[in-house]
Amino acid sequence: MPNNYHKSALLVMDVQNGIVSRIAEDEKSLLPFQKAVEAARIHTIPIIFVRVAFSEGYPEINPHNKAFSALSQAQGMTISDIGTQIHESLHPEPSEPVVTKFRVSAFAGSNLEVILRSRQIDTLILSGISTSGVVLSTLREAADKDYALQVLSDACLDPDPEVHRILTEKVFPRQADVLTVDNWIHSLD
Repeated sequence: MPNNYHKSALLVMDVQNGIVSRIAEDEKSLLPFQKAVEAARIHTIPIIFVRVAFSEGYPEINPHNKAFSALSQAQGMTISDIGTQIHESLHPEPSEPVVTKFRVSAFAGSNLEVILRSRQIDTLILSGISTSGVVLSTLREAADKDYALQVLSDACLDPDPEVHRILTEKVFPRQADVLTVDNWIHSLD
């Protein structure tokens, strides 16, 4: 794995209040995310936070979308809602963009690709909640867009530990280097 991190970006995806409160067992679950963000800042690797949120009235949600149509009925997850804000333990700095997406993949309906192209990013380091949601969808789309990929396995959480294991051990390695946050940090030094 080459140390060409000057064209890399760390994506911290869906680590927002409404999702963290449902998936993370406790505050310790977020330590790998915090460690990755701190390392990226030390090594001046751009960090892009990604969240899922919808406009008031939910015009982006189609009733046929099983994953999101229930949200419009529950009246949550709007752009200004506390549930869509990045978790306070990972507070973005002013220079770190917060991208809003409208579907599962970080690319879907967002300005992520414009930001990546403007910064000439060719390698994405993925972290997020959940492994079977945003991480899987973003990895697949990013691979199709020819990005080099790394997945920080312990900075990904999923409600189903077995699904997380299968994805990180069997599926993701086909398209990405999968490593722990500590191993990633070591590769930067």
